[in-house]
Order: sequence, then C-alpha cells, then structure tokens
Amino acid sequence: MSSDRKSELTKLANEWISWDINENDKKEMESLLKSGNWEELDQRLTKRISFGTAGLRGAMKAGASCMNDLTVLQASQGLCTYLERNVDGLKEKGIVLGYDGRYNSKRFADLTAAAFLSRGVKVYQMTRLAATPFVPFLVNLKGAAGGIMVTASHNPKDDNGYKVYWSNGAQIVEPHDKGIAKCIEENLSPWKDANYSSVDSFLEEKKKEGKLLDPTLDVEKHYFEGIAAKYCNHKEENKKAKLPIIYTPMHGVGGYWAAKAFESFGLPPFFPVPEQIEPDPAFPTVAFPNPEEGKGALSLSMKAADQHSSRLVIANDPDADRLAVAEKQKNGEWKIFTGNEIGIILGHWAWTQYKSKHPDVDPSKCAVLNSTVSSKMLASMAKKEGLYYEETLTGFKWLGNKAEQLQKEGKIFIFAFEEAIGFMIGEFAAIPGFDDRFARQNRFGPPPGFRLASAYPGIVRYLSGRNYYALTQSP
Repeated sequence: MSSDRKSELTKLANEWISWDINENDKKEMESLLKSGNWEELDQRLTKRISFGTAGLRGAMKAGASCMNDLTVLQASQGLCTYLERNVDGLKEKGIVLGYDGRYNSKRFADLTAAAFLSRGVKVYQMTRLAATPFVPFLVNLKGAAGGIMVTASHNPKDDNGYKVYWSNGAQIVEPHDKGIAKCIEENLSPWKDANYSSVDSFLEEKKKEGKLLDPTLDVEKHYFEGIAAKYCNHKEENKKAKLPIIYTPMHGVGGYWAAKAFESFGLPPFFPVPEQIEPDPAFPTVAFPNPEEGKGALSLSMKAADQHSSRLVIANDPDADRLAVAEKQKNGEWKIFTGNEIGIILGHWAWTQYKSKHPDVDPSKCAVLNSTVSSKMLASMAKKEGLYYEETLTGFKWLGNKAEQLQKEGKIFIFAFEEAIGFMIGEFAAIPGFDDRFARQNRFGPPPGFRLASAYPGIVRYLSGRNYYALTQSP
C-alpha cells in the first residue's frame, strides 16, 4: 500500500477516533492504527455502511463500514434531519423505537432516542424487548412520524441492524432512503446537545419532562385485543383444544409475546423449547437463528415435541417477524411447511374469519397480496372467492406500502405474504392465526394428519418450490 494511501487512512482513523463516544471502539481503532493493519483499516474506513430501504445491517465493529455507537448515532442524526425537513409537526408526532435482545441493541436504541430528544422530538420507546411488528403497529396507533427497530433479524450473533419505518407503518422505499443517506453524510459529527456520553441520565431527564414515553402497555392492550376482536371467532371453543403445541423464539424476543397471543385467542399455553425460550444474544444452540434453515434449526423443537406428544411446532426468528411451522406425519417424519404453504393456509383462514364477521362484505373490495417470488396459490384462492389480488416486488416494504395504498383507495386489506416465511394479517402478525386454524381442525382429540389441502378443499393444488410452481387438477 502506498504511503499516500496510508496517510489518508491515518487521517480517517484519527477523525473516527475524535468523533467516537465508545471507549472500547476507540481502543480497537487505535490498536489497528498502531499495529499498521492497513488492510483492515481500509475495509473499515473507506466505505460507509450503506443506508438503504432496509436501513442498516452489518457486523458490530469499530469503523464506518460497521454497526457501532458512532454509525448508529450518525444514522439517527441523519434520519432526524430528514424528518425535520419532510414531516410537519414532527416534534409532537414523535417517533417509535423498539429493540431486540441482541448485543448492543438497547444501547443503540438509547443513542437513537437521545438524538431525536435533543431536537425536541417526542420518543415512544418500548422498555420490553420488542417484536419487530410492534414498531409499525405503534407508528400507526400513535400517528407517529416514523419508527426505528434495532435488530438484525435472523443474522448471526455478531451482527446488528437498524430498520426504518415511515409514517404509514411500512418500511421506507425510494426516494426516502437516498434522502436519509444524504442527511447522514451532512451530520457525521455527534450533536453536543444529545449528551451521548451520559445518555442514561439524559434519557431519565427526558422521561421526567414527558418527552420519552413507554408504549409497551399500549402494545399489550391494543395489539392483542385488536387481533382477537377482528379474527378470533371461537375463543370458548379454543379453550377445549387438546393437542399440545411446541413453540420456540430461537433465543429471541418472541416467548413473552407469543404467550400473549395464545392467551388472546383463548388457546391453552404452548410448551416452550426450554433451551431457547429466553432471549440470549449468543444464540448458543443455533449457529444461524433462522427457522428457514429447516430441521437443523428446529431439532430441539422436534425433541420437545416428542417429549410432549405434540405434532405441531411453531417457531419465530429472533425478532419475531417470521413464522415457521412443522408437523409430524403419521409415519413419524416431520414436514416443514414452506412459506408458500403457510401463506395459503393463513390467507384462507384470514379471509374466512373476516367473512364470518362481515357476511355481507363485497369480496372484490377485499385485498390479498403476495410478492412476485411467491407461489400463485393465493391468486387462485382470490379468483375463486372473488377477492382483489395483486402481486408486488420482492420485500415486505413493497407489500406494506401497497396495502396502505389500497386502503386509501377504499379496499379492505385482508392478508399479505412472502415465501420467505413472512406474513401479515391486516395490521397484525401471524402466530394466533395458525394456532387457531390448527386448534379448530384438531379440537377433540387425536386428529387425522393436518393436510395442506384442508385449508381450502376447492382450490387447485400446487407443487411449490421457492421459484417454480406446477398446476394440477384437484382430486
């Protein structure tokens, strides 16, 4: 490496050190500089961690290309500046903050809160570890200007991330991402008024002033009461369900909230996977805490199912915005449902539940959605039922924004899904829906096998993979 390049990297490293508020990160950067580890310095300082429609995500290390205190507060300053320029009444509308159980997630959320509070913006920050769907739900409930969820979803333990939601409760799309990225570049130096170095005392002061508010009880009340009121038609019958259900949050945040979901539908408590039920940022039992990984990720769940004579396993990823399902077959083998299979089961359930409470509704005014990489099974159901159906680009940001657009046009949004085990029932997540669906089919003792075809006896059957499908005639 040339002497000029080394000089440039030295300047970038010293600038980083002068801005950084984290002593451990400063020492890490100083050590790289002192040892002359130019290749590592080049990787960490030359290119900033990119801010896009998915926000930020990366390994937690010192440097501009990584997730750390400085890049998080810089992102928060940039986002706050962008909202100041584009949202009327920002200070009173406020923003929503949630964080998962990963290393540094609460710290990153606190720094984010400090940035906004320093500019007089009200902050709704959950104090209990949050499931990702609660942030957009609270954005809509509070009429907030936007929301931030600190999570790296199902990434390995050394990563973290920063998801951003707009005032409509959907993840940001263009041109907001580029506008926010530009504002970040304009606000790299830490704001003095944010008191980042004494963030705990600063936040306590803002709590006393009524600027920092905890919306956790709002979630416990309005989210779970809302989903039960809209979609639970058989609460008393659900109490009689006999078959045990196994649940795992994959060392993430879902355990407490899944129990609330079961309770809201009158379902008997699930049996947890004991090794995975409590939040643990080390993810000690899974190298990749992603239920999409299949039997390897669900092996402890299947073991627990055998211990409790259960045929059904339900799993969330660590931030509880993905849902996996597995069922034990008559031959003793486990079937792990694809996202497409779960999608048609939940889509049919959501429509059936809504229709039973609104028997006179015009189906053509009710919308169901899926992304372009997902199966066309939902499209066939929509055609059969007379529902409005639309396909979007890949990613829940597109599904969320399309749902909001259709609602503005007078449509009733029923359901959306993506094959990567992501599901949205109205403004809610999917756990109670699958449990209720299973409980109704298997209410009074050992059932016949839970079959995909039972979700919709009249629908055409698909042989569905991740990207391809084949149509055959129903028997």
